[in-house]
Amino acid sequence: MSDEAVPPAVRLVRDFVNTYEPQVDEESLTTPDRLRDWFAERQLIPTDTRLGPADLALAVTIREGLRAVLLGHAGHRADPTAVARLDEALAAVPVRVTLAGGGPHLHAADDTAAARALAQVVDAIRQCAQDQTWARLKVCDRDTCRWAYYDASRNQARRWCSMAGCGNYVKMRRAYAARSDRRRQAPTDGPAPAN
Repeated sequence: MSDEAVPPAVRLVRDFVNTYEPQVDEESLTTPDRLRDWFAERQLIPTDTRLGPADLALAVTIREGLRAVLLGHAGHRADPTAVARLDEALAAVPVRVTLAGGGPHLHAADDTAAARALAQVVDAIRQCAQDQTWARLKVCDRDTCRWAYYDASRNQARRWCSMAGCGNYVKMRRAYAARSDRRRQAPTDGPAPAN
């Protein structure tokens, strides 16, 4: 599926979660300036905005809480601690409803740059729920990956970020384990040992 076919709100949430790639332990949001740059590239805040360490910590907590929720969308048990931290972090992003612009959306009630940017991420979650795309946002079933993706399959049963990559890897490991199991359980040919 091309990225253009992914709804913009879904893309924002997915890309935000994917600022950390567990499989290679690669963190994109290493400093407040990197967080600012990420938000600015998506036109959520001006490029000359100053963010601090507390803003970065809040954003990372929200991101990892979202990853836990998306793991639940993929049929796994979401880490309740991460979800509780997410709820606490979201309480630190006060939003208000506005009807300006043709429909209800959420805006930051606080005028700090971080609040404005994170409120747009929160509004993207609201948009996903409204468009019924929220449950289609998932993280990869491969334990070491956990990359966020949009499940556009008809029956919403997709399990991996990529069938060619993670899906193939998991299926090959399962097939190898099944073959090894069958070999261990197969009776050995040959005469029984004499007493």
